[in-house]
Amino acid sequence: MKTILDYWCTRRMASPYKIMRLLLFFDLPMTTKEERRIYSKFRKYLINNGFTMIQFSVYVKIFPNRISLFQYIETLKRNLPSRGSIRIMAVTNKQYEKMLILVGDKTIQEENITEDPLVIL
Repeated sequence: MKTILDYWCTRRMASPYKIMRLLLFFDLPMTTKEERRIYSKFRKYLINNGFTMIQFSVYVKIFPNRISLFQYIETLKRNLPSRGSIRIMAVTNKQYEKMLILVGDKTIQEENITEDPLVIL
């Protein structure tokens, strides 16, 4: 574990091998007004539950450990739309950091959200 020295305290950081990221990929039909409403409702659900968009229909959320990630997956399963294609992939924070960005830059959220529990914007 890494130790962070602040001017007011010393705290231990969680290992980047224990912190998990959940990647969620989805394609939902959007041909009718009702399907667009379902898409919008699901997207709002993701954002309200701490997901950030890294690309269109690709969202990511950070978890402090595997246990909380697997508990959240059960909650997520209860809030899925009935049609479309939704996939998830769990990776460690260390694996996520090794992702290559071939075109474009990191999002503001990716720059600011780390394993550090205190984020000052």
